[in-house]
Amino acid sequence: MRLILASLSALALAACANVPNPETDVTSNKATSTAAFDADSHLWLEEVEGTEALAWVTAQNTRTLAELEADPRYAGFEKAALDVLNSSERIPYGTVRDGLVYNFWQDDVNVRGLWRRTTLASYKTETPVWETILDFDKLAADEGKNWVYKGADCFRPKAGGKYSCLVSLSDGGKDAVINREFDLETKTFVDGGFVTPEAKQGLAWAGRDTVLVATNWGEGTLTESGYPSIVKRWTRGAPLESAVELIRGKETDVGVWPMTMQLEDGRVLQGAVQSETFFTQSYFWFPEGETAPVQWPIPPMVSINGIYKGQFLFSLQQDWAPEGQDAFKAGDLVAFELDAFLKTRKLPKVSLVFRPTATQAVDGVAVAKGAALLAISDNVTGKVLRLEPSAGGWTTTPVELPGTGQVGIAFADEDETAVFLNYEDFLTPSSLLNYDIASGAVTPLKSLPAKFDTAGLKVEQFFATSKDGTKVPYFIVHREDIKLDGTTPTLLYGYGGFQVSMNPAYSAVMGRNWLEQGGAYVLANIRGGGEFGPNWHQAGLKLNRQRIYDDFIAVGEDLIAKKITSPEHLGIQGGSNGGLLMGVMLNQRPDLWNAVVVQVPLLDMLRYHLLLAGASWVGEYGSPDVPEERAFLETISPYQNFDASKPYPTPFFVTSTKDDRVHPGHARKMAKRFEEAGLPFYYFENIDGGHAAAADQTARAKRSALEYTYLARQLFPKAKE
Repeated sequence: MRLILASLSALALAACANVPNPETDVTSNKATSTAAFDADSHLWLEEVEGTEALAWVTAQNTRTLAELEADPRYAGFEKAALDVLNSSERIPYGTVRDGLVYNFWQDDVNVRGLWRRTTLASYKTETPVWETILDFDKLAADEGKNWVYKGADCFRPKAGGKYSCLVSLSDGGKDAVINREFDLETKTFVDGGFVTPEAKQGLAWAGRDTVLVATNWGEGTLTESGYPSIVKRWTRGAPLESAVELIRGKETDVGVWPMTMQLEDGRVLQGAVQSETFFTQSYFWFPEGETAPVQWPIPPMVSINGIYKGQFLFSLQQDWAPEGQDAFKAGDLVAFELDAFLKTRKLPKVSLVFRPTATQAVDGVAVAKGAALLAISDNVTGKVLRLEPSAGGWTTTPVELPGTGQVGIAFADEDETAVFLNYEDFLTPSSLLNYDIASGAVTPLKSLPAKFDTAGLKVEQFFATSKDGTKVPYFIVHREDIKLDGTTPTLLYGYGGFQVSMNPAYSAVMGRNWLEQGGAYVLANIRGGGEFGPNWHQAGLKLNRQRIYDDFIAVGEDLIAKKITSPEHLGIQGGSNGGLLMGVMLNQRPDLWNAVVVQVPLLDMLRYHLLLAGASWVGEYGSPDVPEERAFLETISPYQNFDASKPYPTPFFVTSTKDDRVHPGHARKMAKRFEEAGLPFYYFENIDGGHAAAADQTARAKRSALEYTYLARQLFPKAKE
């Protein structure tokens, strides 16, 4: 079965009065009270491309760039980042189709990137011979557009024939895209093919001449989160307006998305996913020739993983006791016979495939032609198991790996025998491994040379004790000869939300611009993430969110207690939900750090649900419209809790004008509070880039260099400047 699920998963200079210099003592200008603050006084900064707002942004960008780019370290940091990001010595990860490997590639010449392919045999050599399919720099120039490639969705019937592909293109990196049908054989867009207007949308192939579409169908068809609420069936040759409605959700849903499954016998099951919240979904199947959808008999908090040997696999994010059957636990991987459900439309016997221990979590399942693989995290270390159903139940066989770092399934497809795994850790560059289905052997396919000097570095895992007694793991990368005198410049990274795990990973940019400079790097595995399964995430939802912040504070305090660092030399960084974490840390413990990098953040938690996709996250944070939840949000919202009398470190706010997921108004308004209080801060807003705050490698290198320059200025002893 191939599952196609279209869902969430997801700088004119203007005068600015009294712009503070971050190197100047401006304490005499501090505001003395926040009692009279009007939170709505900065609403003009929510006008994404408003003249006044962009003038303010330009002034802040100009000031920040002038200071940070003038630092003697900046040029070296930018060069190092560019060398890494534009290097040809990168693994060209790809998708295999009929013996051809398809890859998207960006470098200093191909800034917007190339979609290209090579034979599997050539791919396995050190110097593959690539054929360009689509040049996005040329496409953008020819069409006068600011195109950013957002991926391709390809379909081919089991009976054979050529692939049909939909290419997603974004204006400047936004989540909103257009889709255009593309012919892989002629390497051209299909004349008269499927084309959609710009929107946050989802498409799923239901056959060569049919797609299911969820998009902005006009007034009243979007949810409060700004996502589609209606799925329609669109037939080739017909105008989009004539598409037939299949299912309609509610305005209060996060969104409704198309989902199709191509089975081994060639049937394509058409369906949809109605996401009532970010974490709960109802799955529907549209039987051929019928008008009423059939709901799948599975609980609302699950992740669908695929079908293997007729067994429908899904992992549970909640405890589940199906009537008359065994009870299952949150985190379990379970399965049932698909054909039995399709015939009876009732829940068949459910079997347990894998139950993680207290220190494990299911990371993902991938189905290849002849094998099913399960990736798990075991005490934040990656492992891969091979799954196989039998009369006595499911069996698991460990896949031998080269080390104890992070492993992921880089590629597997039910129609292909090629399976690629990716392995890395903090000090080991990424390597692409080939998994042989027949023998079970793992062999190196491609590996990266070392991109920074790891001599004298070591990795350790420690556990901090949070306020409620919970043991919170964290990794630290540091020099073996580190002096435990509190002087080591240390960067602590955290996220803590949406069941996203923070795993060991090799970062050559961080290695060159931080570790090689003598800094230590810390990765916190705080609650809210998925390192130990659904319960680790759900322990920090809504009114319990302070646990996440207590965990992060505990890690910071543990680093100081161990005399690895001190508040003068400790900096923190996080983006998106991690940007909210940074904002909360600014307010709750400004004494604990001397640098705070706040990337694409949520900061106004009393209005977040009214901005862009914000309403989709009330399942994580709670709703400002619910009195009890609002009362809690009032205690943590960084924007409302800003207090000019606190000893704030100088923060660095980073965002993007084109971010249509987390509104740039969050960062703008918080920075404005610092400006009005006369407190020092840095601010950089990239015009392009979407939620990644960068649309190409040059922009990524610039943003990174700015951040490391800021961190070095704040955390390294002044004598080293």
